[in-house]
Amino acid sequence: MGNTESVVVQKRLARFRPEERPVVEGVFGRLQGGGGLSGASEKTPPGKSLTLELLRASMCSLAPDSMIGRLHRCMCSIDPGPTAAPAASGKTGGVSAAASGVGREQLVIFLADALRGTAEERAPLVMAMSRSGAQAATVVTREQVVEFLQDLISAVVQILVHRGRLQGWKPERMGDCSTGVKLLAEQMCSELKPGDEGCCDTSCLEDWIFRVPHVSLYLEMLVAEGLNVSLSGRPAPTLLPPCRETPWTELRCLLHLPTLMFLAPQLPDGCGAPWRLVFSTQLHGESFSRMVSGLTKRGPTLLLVKDSQGNVFGGFASHSWEVKPQFQGERRERPAPPDDITETDLCHYKSSK
Repeated sequence: MGNTESVVVQKRLARFRPEERPVVEGVFGRLQGGGGLSGASEKTPPGKSLTLELLRASMCSLAPDSMIGRLHRCMCSIDPGPTAAPAASGKTGGVSAAASGVGREQLVIFLADALRGTAEERAPLVMAMSRSGAQAATVVTREQVVEFLQDLISAVVQILVHRGRLQGWKPERMGDCSTGVKLLAEQMCSELKPGDEGCCDTSCLEDWIFRVPHVSLYLEMLVAEGLNVSLSGRPAPTLLPPCRETPWTELRCLLHLPTLMFLAPQLPDGCGAPWRLVFSTQLHGESFSRMVSGLTKRGPTLLLVKDSQGNVFGGFASHSWEVKPQFQGERRERPAPPDDITETDLCHYKSSK
């Protein structure tokens, strides 16, 4: 690299292992159609930049167009330092910067912060991706963050489907994914603490990213998979539990992929083994005795219930179900059940050890 790159870029590259740096530096040339790592250490040639169209061509099958646009605006908002090439000299978040495209230095800084950054360094990225268009604001609303999360989660689901990492699940036989995306985005944003006027600055986003690790996990996955950045020691995360022995041709599952992405990490250690369907009213009818016989001595189970209004809820049993005159298992506070619940669908998944 020598002194041909800005100090900012050199510091960012120092986060990567020596064998990873050519991969990171070579992303710009590959996206430009240069293929390979040749010339990776050179500055952005005059007139050369990563346009939105080039980014779309690389990521169109792995992310919704709205998320690709957010990524490009974020890259354009990055200040690469005083020695930047002309193509990367636009002002932060400005329309002219987005129009001229992303320079190599900007891309390297983005990759370093997205893949190896701290919550403090990722907060400006989330801020830029949550803004509306080329808006150069220092705060965003909670609603804007939710919209960004919906695009991010949709991209992760798209990657799982496109890469064939479904672990035996069948999205076409599961619940509406768009509904699951909205629910997961809202759940993740429940930890966001906006200021008095309902807006979030970078310090607010930093605190949120620190407390909700899945924001960073999903962003890393999108950047690594979408831009095909393969780094040593960074295997693709497994977001879905394995599913086995499920008669998909006869079943319409209440779960959807975003719900699975949320539920799987919430379960206790040792419950990541394959999930198996042990009872469903769709397949086994509404006999209580049939349900009990299917549940007893099966190990931990996840219960899903759908009511007559279409609401889905449930619970997790950490111990095997047994027919006894008293309760068993871990003690939990039990809220009173609603009066208007009609159990119309039951699904139980065994997490075998």
